[in-house]
Amino acid sequence: MMAQLLNFAQSQLAQFLGKDFNSPKRNQIPEQPFPHREPIKHLLIGSPKAVTSTIHYLQVIGYASVGDWSPLLPTGNPDEVMSILSRQISMQ
Repeated sequence: MMAQLLNFAQSQLAQFLGKDFNSPKRNQIPEQPFPHREPIKHLLIGSPKAVTSTIHYLQVIGYASVGDWSPLLPTGNPDEVMSILSRQISMQ
């Protein structure tokens, strides 16, 4: 079950990022020599345990390293924190 979940998550991530984790890299000429990159921000809000667990899961599936996320920041609500990830994604 966990392997199926990981495969599904990787395929969704690959589709989102335009990568294929399961295929060997080929020397292909891209359609655009300089693909357009666009900033995107991810915001996780929840209990410290839930946010930390999600950050670690996203590292396991290869989306972002733990160190790419901001430190846990208080939201002002009891037992609630947030963490932010900023990245650039390729746009077709």
